[in-house]
Amino acid sequence: MREFLQSEGARTGLYFGATSGVITTLGLITGLYAGTASLTAVLGGILVIAFADAMSDALGIHLAEEADPETDSAQVWAATLSTFATKFVFALSFAVPLLLMPLTPAVCTSIAWGMLVITLLSFLLARAQGVNPVPVVAEHVAIAGVVVVLSHFIGRWVGHVFG
Repeated sequence: MREFLQSEGARTGLYFGATSGVITTLGLITGLYAGTASLTAVLGGILVIAFADAMSDALGIHLAEEADPETDSAQVWAATLSTFATKFVFALSFAVPLLLMPLTPAVCTSIAWGMLVITLLSFLLARAQGVNPVPVVAEHVAIAGVVVVLSHFIGRWVGHVFG
């Protein structure tokens, strides 16, 4: 198990799954909240995306890893399984605030949680690469922030036009 967790495939799946789980789920939460202000819609969206998008990303990583002729079967499966598990767990983690708090504070808590995860992943990545973590963290948090802001406005627009 330790060898699996230290493999390049597992590392790929961990970083990809966590980042994708955070960014996708934050976009979904902010967009659905802005467009519907419905706990049912936001929580349902999280549950669906936790499974469906985790499966989609795992298959995408699986195919991408298989396309590399230098990647062996163990690495392919390590990346696939770690992508699914990581994305699934991180996406589901955003349901916790919704189950414990009123909707508006839960959405704010979810955004803070997502930014914390992106910050920590970016910091660990920068340290592993031996580079200054400040620009790496700033870049990744800025991208996540753009996703949150644009998803909010898209959700408001959809709610206005179709709601």
